[in-house]
Amino acid sequence: MKKMNIKTLFGITGLLMAIPFLIGFEGRADPGQAAKSPIITHSFAVDKGYNGYIWKIYIEAEDPDGDMLRIASVVDEVGYGHYPTDWIYLRPQYQKGFKGYIQWNTFSSNTSYMTEWTQITLKVSVLDKAGNESNVVVFPFAFQSGVKDQYEYKLPAPFNDGDVSKLGNILIDLYPPGGSYGGVGPQR
Repeated sequence: MKKMNIKTLFGITGLLMAIPFLIGFEGRADPGQAAKSPIITHSFAVDKGYNGYIWKIYIEAEDPDGDMLRIASVVDEVGYGHYPTDWIYLRPQYQKGFKGYIQWNTFSSNTSYMTEWTQITLKVSVLDKAGNESNVVVFPFAFQSGVKDQYEYKLPAPFNDGDVSKLGNILIDLYPPGGSYGGVGPQR
């Protein structure tokens, strides 16, 4: 058997000691077990309303691990761009599953009006304590005046049984399309 020199021995030893750091100690799941992300099972929202409309976005979600933490709401506005994510933290009783709505008062403190037919897209997802994200549900919305009986819609199942809780408020202020109000605007 040929003798190894000391440099080769130290090199091999150093490599063996570095392997755990290269692959990481934590977050290594059992290969047979997939991450258990929350799932949004049902959703509903109307698709138009006037500036200032109180928009209710209905969602039902569940989490096999029972550790849902927060709801993410992201808005894109045609002619303006992307707004920062708004977070609604869930109460402990909703961490395993919930059926409820998030509410957004679309009147913005940044502008007294939104141009007729301004279109936005709201994307909603749920994240658990480990950072696993659910599926993303997308809700288009257009600002339109003269829509009759906006609050008189019939909710689809499973939201029509009267057992629907308010989960929180979306706190995003919109800006007029094509520009900003007072020189301040969302991220692009």
